[in-house]
Amino acid sequence: MNEAELQTQKKCESKAVPSNRPAAGVPRVWNRSACLMIWVGTGLILPVLILWASHGLLRGRTALSIENELRAKGTTALFIALATWLVARMQKRPLDDYGIPPRQALGLRFWEGCVWGFGMLSVLLLALRISGHFRIEAANLRTDAFLRYALGWAAVFLCVAISKEFMFRGYLLFVTSRRAGFWRASVGLSIGFAVAHLGNPGENVLGILQVFGTGLLFCFMIRRTGSLWFALGYHAAWDWAETFFYGTADSGILGIGRFLNTSSEGPNWIIGGATGPEGSVIALLIVGLCALLMHLRFPLGIYPDYPE
Repeated sequence: MNEAELQTQKKCESKAVPSNRPAAGVPRVWNRSACLMIWVGTGLILPVLILWASHGLLRGRTALSIENELRAKGTTALFIALATWLVARMQKRPLDDYGIPPRQALGLRFWEGCVWGFGMLSVLLLALRISGHFRIEAANLRTDAFLRYALGWAAVFLCVAISKEFMFRGYLLFVTSRRAGFWRASVGLSIGFAVAHLGNPGENVLGILQVFGTGLLFCFMIRRTGSLWFALGYHAAWDWAETFFYGTADSGILGIGRFLNTSSEGPNWIIGGATGPEGSVIALLIVGLCALLMHLRFPLGIYPDYPE
């Protein structure tokens, strides 16, 4: 083998097997284990300790208030966003790699997701209304109070969506999908998403199944749109419509300052029981319907679907 052939073979081998060594002049990045530990410590453990120390972990809640929820969810959202930014800096990656392009924050995809979230919850309640299991009785707020509570609950559920989406479908989805593939990672994280709801009062089996299905649906949204912003808007608008606009229970808890007074009656598997409409079998059908519509609206996958 002559010198030219030897150089050609070395080039081919270097392309076939990527080196783990940093290129000359490029600073060494932190390893994945260190990044994951810092992400968990900053984004998950630290806010829990802060809320516990300030009595922000509210146990035995019978109602949701804007003041308490904004404090708790705002703290969680702040630290999970900080943790995600930290690991991006440590790994020298743009936030785009985690499906969080900053330039798209609260952009068109987010607002389209909001329309879908409000619309899907409305379709669920419409189905219950047509079947005779749900009715709207009266408006509960004057105009000035409506605006105050609408904006307050919007801020709360924006924080909820940021904390949950950044937690289960941001950096963690990127890391696990690079090792296990997108869909296996999505199933595992959706199980975790469902388990995180087990502590909510009034949850039932159908409600937990719906949370698991919704977790997969959010992953599907990310796969097809390439970012978290659509799913984040959907998540925030669904919760806002459920707790504030229609005034139904959300994971077994009612909100203070509801726009509409509504009521449900019928078998728990249809109306959701104490869980609210999320615990209805119809909610599972809505997840499937939304996935089908997403497939038609965004027919091509954008987020990578391969292990590293």
